[in-house]
Amino acid sequence: MSKKRVAIICGGRSSEHPISCISARGVLGAIDQSHYIPILIGITESGAWVRLESSEDFVIREDGLPYVPESGSKLNVDIHGFCDSQGNSLDIDLAFPLLHGAYGEDGTIQGLFEMADIPYVGSGVLASAVAMDKTFAKPIYADFGLRVADGITVHQRDWKNNQALEIAKITALGFPVFVKPARSGSSRGTSKVKSEAQIISAIEEAHRHDPRAMVEVAIVGREIECAVLEINGKATASILGEVRVHEPHEFYDFEAKYLDGSTSFDVPANIPADVAQKISESAITAFEALGCEGLARVDFFLSADGQIIINELNTMPGFTEKSVFPMLWQASGKSYSEIISQLCESALSRPRNVVR
Repeated sequence: MSKKRVAIICGGRSSEHPISCISARGVLGAIDQSHYIPILIGITESGAWVRLESSEDFVIREDGLPYVPESGSKLNVDIHGFCDSQGNSLDIDLAFPLLHGAYGEDGTIQGLFEMADIPYVGSGVLASAVAMDKTFAKPIYADFGLRVADGITVHQRDWKNNQALEIAKITALGFPVFVKPARSGSSRGTSKVKSEAQIISAIEEAHRHDPRAMVEVAIVGREIECAVLEINGKATASILGEVRVHEPHEFYDFEAKYLDGSTSFDVPANIPADVAQKISESAITAFEALGCEGLARVDFFLSADGQIIINELNTMPGFTEKSVFPMLWQASGKSYSEIISQLCESALSRPRNVVR
């Protein structure tokens, strides 16, 4: 069998640009090159598509994180596929979009791949879009019997028109609450609000990332994560892990996740077998409820009285070798390289999502 040319796509226009680049470096170093030829493609913060020769081409900024350089060799990307500036096709067999957040995890780039008839890793247009917007995903989870946190959505237009009413709605939920962008990830723009005095700054910070802000009652409980991988067309749950956030952080925010080492993981999570089974089943239920494909990381809260509350589902979770998704599958018996191969094989074998 001839080697397949895999476009490893990273960067993008979302706030999670550097995390995407870190994921791409990991996949580039671990993909089985006896079966796949990796082609590293970056999307700059301005939206330009560029060809990168290696992970050394990333620009490291003052924050210590990698970014796609604006100076890379420009590519033309449209419904006819990937071409260099001279019009020569890159002959891509498969796209591996390691893009987190807007324009990458929300169904937009998946629509491009569908129109270009290029197989791709991960969920399709609708599942990606719904999972990305937590305010749309929550009612679906509830319809499938999963417990969700109480909350409301605050749209920017309503906030501008009648701020006092929106503040009253939030206050009625009780404190503390979490305020977060409806369609952001890596906890960007997320705040823990403990009093009415903190509402305005929290909503405006969330609206800086998304015109739709979600406000949820804070759940007191352990944070449990499950990685779901589609194997031979069947959603399969990994061993569970527990996230532990240490001082000075009060919750699993961006700094705790990526910058200052304030997070530790227990793998496997130290919970009773019957509870673990219920969480694993709930993860698969969520995956199938949204119509996901390929992979997802599903995050839950486990309360002291044994309630299992779904927090969110990520259709393209962080994918470095040390990220939670690969870590959980490593504990379940699949290496980082094996997961990558599994995802590529799954994507190449499935039919396109568009009804013809």
